[in-house]
Amino acid sequence: MQDDNVSATAPEFVFHHDLAALVGDIPEQSIVSRQVVNDELVKVTLFGFAAGQELSEHTASKPAILQVVSGEGTFGLGAEVMEVGPGSWTHMAPHLPHTVTARTPLVLLLTMLKGPRTD
Repeated sequence: MQDDNVSATAPEFVFHHDLAALVGDIPEQSIVSRQVVNDELVKVTLFGFAAGQELSEHTASKPAILQVVSGEGTFGLGAEVMEVGPGSWTHMAPHLPHTVTARTPLVLLLTMLKGPRTD
């Protein structure tokens, strides 16, 4: 049986059995982050939000994907506000104003798409 906290890295892949475990305990009134991958194609960051924490409106210059790993909250996507929970997923176009609000402790996986491979 596989250990729930196993991680592995090789030139061809990065594997984490339990993404939420990478964040660990989220201190009250804080937001923590852990870099998962950062290469020429993508930057993947895991965020842990304490209940009640909010990321104020901002934009990104590249397309991005947000996926909820655990917890509940809202995503503000342009003029829309979406309720989110485990399994919620969104792709955002560049320059889309967006926010994140955690109703409960919230773990998110952010994938920033850097661009096409040129080789």
